[in-house]
Amino acid sequence: VQLQASGGGLVQAGGSLRLSCAASGRAFASYVMSWFRQAPGKEREFVAAIIWSVGSTYYADSVKGRFTISRDNAKNTVLLQMNSLKPEDTAVYYCAVRLNTANEYLYWGQGTLVTVSS
Repeated sequence: VQLQASGGGLVQAGGSLRLSCAASGRAFASYVMSWFRQAPGKEREFVAAIIWSVGSTYYADSVKGRFTISRDNAKNTVLLQMNSLKPEDTAVYYCAVRLNTANEYLYWGQGTLVTVSS
């Protein structure tokens, strides 16, 4: 399985970015695909997740109402639409995959840097 994250960049506070995570190597019907982020000097934290088979979504409190995770079945891609960005959203964003029935993430993408200027 390979995960290729893209879409990061520099944006002003209040702006928007859309991250993509292209997945290849297998069918993902039994998987949960998630986004995590790690800011400089901080631990990695959960951002959002989507259950591939049913489309159920979950968000960290810090991004609820601003970020939206979705999937494109045809392209095996997970998207993270980020609106109303804040400087504290600055981080390297990673996509990751785990089985529906497990807690451990099996595969990780390489990360994409999001920088929000004030």
